[in-house]
Amino acid sequence: MDSGFYVAYAGFAARMQALDVVAGNLANASTAGFKAQTPFYRALAAAQGGELVSLNPLNQALNQFGILGGSRADLRAGSFDPTGNSTDLAIEGSAFFSVQTPAGVRYTRNGNFRLDATRRLVTQDGSQVLAEQGKKLVPIVLPPGAVAVSPDGTLSVDGTLVAKLHLVQFAPGTQPIPEGSSNYAVPAGSEQPAPGSNVRQGMLETSNINPVEGTVGLIVLQRQSDLLARALSTLNTDFNRPATQDVPRV
Repeated sequence: MDSGFYVAYAGFAARMQALDVVAGNLANASTAGFKAQTPFYRALAAAQGGELVSLNPLNQALNQFGILGGSRADLRAGSFDPTGNSTDLAIEGSAFFSVQTPAGVRYTRNGNFRLDATRRLVTQDGSQVLAEQGKKLVPIVLPPGAVAVSPDGTLSVDGTLVAKLHLVQFAPGTQPIPEGSSNYAVPAGSEQPAPGSNVRQGMLETSNINPVEGTVGLIVLQRQSDLLARALSTLNTDFNRPATQDVPRV
């Protein structure tokens, strides 16, 4: 089959996959601490591990079409939105909060926390926010009283120290893996102390999505998908025409 068909199909499939990524970004434009996912493309030869090297130069050129390579988290900070809620926290710097989920310890920038029935500090979905206790990580339980959080992440109630948030940043080159709209997983050993980050109480970090740019990107991808769909239709018609014209003559 003509390589042009494969090129058009690969381009169409890549744009449809990228549409899902961009649509997911826009859907989380109002999610606190959300980090945009940026799709990236790569050549088919890279995805095939160099299997196309044995082809002649013409075939290599025809088959070097792009496919979606995946997406990367854009870790740029959002802006701060004051809430006045004592359990809402934002991070100034590159650090992440540590939370205990059913899948294990995960990291988030979404500081929209609350107190559950047992006065544990938890995320909106009930994951426990973790504190440092020596070399261990433990859930944070706050006694009744006025909650205060210092810039270094120390929590106190009515002036009594209670716990210290476990804040981490990641080793250079680490690509956090998104889980849901707020949490990230990282390879073991990627966590590092975050001495340059500060906690801001009574504030939430907004999503770093620019809705206007996201909408424009969505429209561009939709138009590209439409053009590639038309190309596929045209190529498919050209392939079928010889069969419909020649078979009756046999």
